[in-house]
Amino acid sequence: MIRSRKFALPPFARSLSARLLVLTIFFVMLAEVLIYAPSVSNFRTNWLKDQAESAHIAILALEAAPAELISEDLKAKLLSRADAYAVVLNRADRRLLLYTAPPPPVDVTVNLADGSLFEDIAAAFATMSRSGDPTLRLISPTEEDPDLEVEVVLNEAHLRSDMIGYSRNILLLSVVISLITGLLLYLSLQWLMVRPMRRITDDITRFSQDPKDPSVGVSLTRRTDEIGVAQSVLAEMQKDLRGALRQQEHLAALGSAVSKINHDLRGILSTAVLLSDRLSGVDNPEVKRIATPLIQAIDRAINLCTRTLNYARDEGPELTHTRFRLHDLIGEVASDLAVLTDGEGAAACSGPQMVNEVPGDAIVEADRDQIYRVFANLGRNAFEAGARRVTISVSMSDDVDLIVETADDGPGLANAARESLFKPFKGSARQGGTGLGLVIAQDVMKAHGGDLELAESGDDGTVFRLTFRVVG
Repeated sequence: MIRSRKFALPPFARSLSARLLVLTIFFVMLAEVLIYAPSVSNFRTNWLKDQAESAHIAILALEAAPAELISEDLKAKLLSRADAYAVVLNRADRRLLLYTAPPPPVDVTVNLADGSLFEDIAAAFATMSRSGDPTLRLISPTEEDPDLEVEVVLNEAHLRSDMIGYSRNILLLSVVISLITGLLLYLSLQWLMVRPMRRITDDITRFSQDPKDPSVGVSLTRRTDEIGVAQSVLAEMQKDLRGALRQQEHLAALGSAVSKINHDLRGILSTAVLLSDRLSGVDNPEVKRIATPLIQAIDRAINLCTRTLNYARDEGPELTHTRFRLHDLIGEVASDLAVLTDGEGAAACSGPQMVNEVPGDAIVEADRDQIYRVFANLGRNAFEAGARRVTISVSMSDDVDLIVETADDGPGLANAARESLFKPFKGSARQGGTGLGLVIAQDVMKAHGGDLELAESGDDGTVFRLTFRVVG
């Protein structure tokens, strides 16, 4: 029975949409940071190149003057335009120097002809992190003549101020780009993924509240992507679940009917048993010959009704775990099955025998009564199918599992019986059987965390394999 529960969608702060928006903004900002590092390094390099170019132009005025003599006022203006303390032009044959006063001591030297990308990035962040007014000595080759080299002595504070302003602009631009990109990506994903998933979630929620309502279900679309596949699969699962629920209702109604009929049927059969007992006491060979199979048929009918009703009422075994020796349990099953010498068992097989080859140190932790039920069903089925000998042995044991096999010398199972062996009311290999013995045994083993399976079956007999959890 399915119990409907009410589900509510989370608020926006804890929704998938909010998480998607935050992650989008975060990763866009991360991308901007990764872009910022080489960008600010490139800004610093271009700034220094511009300063070197301005200084080169300034010192060319000195070179063009007669005898390289210019006034101090002109020198000051040239240096002011170059934003430098001093400028030096190095040639192969001579050296030009432009300054008005001795420059302050140099704190940092930068050569634009040297340095890799990572070194330039490190130098850029070092420039922005320095405080005060450090003096920078810039060495740069000229673009016109690689043999010419310009040296500039300037105040690095101007460079740091421009880099901080550039970084501020980059930051603001990154925030704007991140928000716009995040919003566009959010809206796109919201339209393409989140909204369809929300519709599926709403449909599933409504379905869980009333799964029997045929008007409630997953709305199918024409999408062919993963969401479309999910819609189709969920719709098919809902259809199957509705069918299972209808079948469950039918089975419940059938079980109720069987329960009501069983009382009357058992009364009728009990009366028939009494009459058969009286017939068996009549001193007439013909009557005795007829009475014996009649009693057996009535017993089979009573057994069929009882097993069917018990299976219909069964909601799974309630387990009470205890530790016990499997060898001792098999011995009890063998003794009890040996009593089948005066009823249906004797008619089916003369002198059935269960051989116990389980070692005495094999200990399992399980419900003893339920495990007894498993081996009793396996042995009874084998004897009723015509086996004369059933051997219980341990095939493998390790630190985790204990593998037990039951091997009989019966005629083997037909192909049709193998296909429906563990299906209720279908897996019986003999006429008049319910097919519930193996089903119940497998359910018990799975409830213990183990399993029951058919290992092999042929003319030499049938072997079933049982898996137990080992207890140290």
